[in-house]
Amino acid sequence: MAFVSMFYTLLAVLGLGFLIFIHELGHYWMAKRVGMRVDTFAIGFGRPLFSWMHDGTKWQIGWLPFGGYVKIAGTDGDPEVDPYTVTDGFYGKGPWARIKVAFMGPIVNLIFAFVAFGVLWSLGGRDKNFLETTSKIGWVDPQSALYAEGVRPGDEITGYDEHPFHTAADHKYAVILAGAEVQVKGNKVNYLSGEKTPFDYKITPYAHPLVRGKGKMTLGVMSPVHYLIYNRLPNNDENPLSDNSPLKDSGLQYVDRILWVDGEMVFSSTQLEDILNDGRVLLTIQRGDTIQLARVPRVIVDELKLDNAFKDELLDWQFEAQLKNVKMQELYALPYDMTYNGVIEKELTFFDKEKQMEAFPREPFSELEKPLQVGDRILAVDNVPVSKAYELLKNLQTHHVSIIVQRDPSAIQKIPSRGSDLDFDKHIDGQALNRIVSSIGTENVVTTAGNLTLLKSVTPVATKVIHASPENLAALAAYSKEVQKEFETISDPVKRAQMLATWKPFEDRMILGFPPQDRKVSFNPTPTELFSSVFQELWRVFTAIFEKPTSRDWLSGPVGIVRAVHDSWMLGAREALFWLGVISLNLGVLNLLPIPVLDGGTICLSFLELVTGRQMKQKTLERLILPFAIILIGFFVYVTYNDILRMLGLWG
Repeated sequence: MAFVSMFYTLLAVLGLGFLIFIHELGHYWMAKRVGMRVDTFAIGFGRPLFSWMHDGTKWQIGWLPFGGYVKIAGTDGDPEVDPYTVTDGFYGKGPWARIKVAFMGPIVNLIFAFVAFGVLWSLGGRDKNFLETTSKIGWVDPQSALYAEGVRPGDEITGYDEHPFHTAADHKYAVILAGAEVQVKGNKVNYLSGEKTPFDYKITPYAHPLVRGKGKMTLGVMSPVHYLIYNRLPNNDENPLSDNSPLKDSGLQYVDRILWVDGEMVFSSTQLEDILNDGRVLLTIQRGDTIQLARVPRVIVDELKLDNAFKDELLDWQFEAQLKNVKMQELYALPYDMTYNGVIEKELTFFDKEKQMEAFPREPFSELEKPLQVGDRILAVDNVPVSKAYELLKNLQTHHVSIIVQRDPSAIQKIPSRGSDLDFDKHIDGQALNRIVSSIGTENVVTTAGNLTLLKSVTPVATKVIHASPENLAALAAYSKEVQKEFETISDPVKRAQMLATWKPFEDRMILGFPPQDRKVSFNPTPTELFSSVFQELWRVFTAIFEKPTSRDWLSGPVGIVRAVHDSWMLGAREALFWLGVISLNLGVLNLLPIPVLDGGTICLSFLELVTGRQMKQKTLERLILPFAIILIGFFVYVTYNDILRMLGLWG
């Protein structure tokens, strides 16, 4: 594996070197066209391994195969020679000739980018996961302002500020380039009715709750939507469930997509994990004349304040449920006082106020998590009918999860990215889903409707969320203690409870034990569209550098660029070609900036001479170029430092 990684790193270095080479080749070609003498064309840097003369130019290959340079006569900085007196040199030619030579390097890079995008388009574009292109939200931070405004998984983002939403990368760029507030536009989606309600909120970026370090911010969108598909491996090999997987005998089949779990439609692995680990149980209740579902906290008896009368009732229920081997204080129960027939009489309180707030948050995830009402009667627990309180108590001791899957090959086949969100909506049959859901916990449970199937209930298994060596686990455990100490300093008890509930990296986490796959989409914009979108993205980043200083921390230098191309090679040649095109476009545009050490600076100075008719003295040129060269070197050191921090996982 290390050899493969080194091989792709070499390809990345050679790819970046090629872009620099064609840039210099553009300068060389135009210099020869306007009659300039090119002394040296170097392929790579360092001591030459090979060299030869051709057409009056010394060509050489350096031992470091990275880029190259062109040395035109009169540009060697000899203080004894006035560069304007070198008749066949760079400054010996007129300003218009110099503009042509300086411009040709960047234009070659821009042409290459367009050609690369054209080749990608002709090959059918790139295969991506649905999550990379969708506007739909897979998970929302429960502590965010977006969550407080009622934005939930499955809702859509249509734009940030004045920029329409294009791909999932916009979630990141919206924060990196944000001002004090970001205008977040989108739609709240009701998948059962198909209704969409537009929203428009001003959101202030805040520190990412799960990433510590150098200032990573978020607006609250933690993950895009992705499919949870169980299927064969990508090479069509078998992908059997392990014997320890809870789904082993549930009826799960290839092409099944997990759509609904314990009362909620599921839009991401993060949401699925939250459902499995939020300590809630799915109840079927009767409220008046209606039967409905509710997700209610399942808590340890010892956490609740109980009067003596209710304690005596619990002891009786424990005896009838034949739970003699468990202490009453260690049993799971609901935080409600109820009758023997399971009718709610009142809400119980917790010894720990933070536990109470966690069980009954100010802003529940959905209507299902709102507190039960006095008079509600519990009919079933996890799709198991109960008629007596002791039956309820018995079934609470083991959590059984109800899962509805979509069994439709057409709903997961690869499609163009354009329209993939509409296809996502189209394949959700709200009527069929409601038919199954409304039957859960009743005497006549519906197991199939349309292309939906209710699996056999399963019991999740516990596993550590982090798999690492004992040494790393020890270091991470120490780090976790530091984080939790910070949380303890939060004065607001509600926020403190929420943050502590979020940070649980070392406790056992419940899982279903299957490897979900996302749906593949074909991403193939036209060369013009791709060129335009990359250019606009570059322009947004460039303007943000001056408007928002913290955005500079996200810039990448040579190390980061090589890493990006390396990772793209790992994904395939088309992905690598795309990134080479992106980097080439960036290289072309950045070199046209009006900075003296860049081609754009040379163009501006030559144009000034063309307009004024005055040649700039060599000393003046040196005074102009030197400080900008120092700034540029410092900038490369800065971005390289950030690249190294990212590689070490210290931030970003």
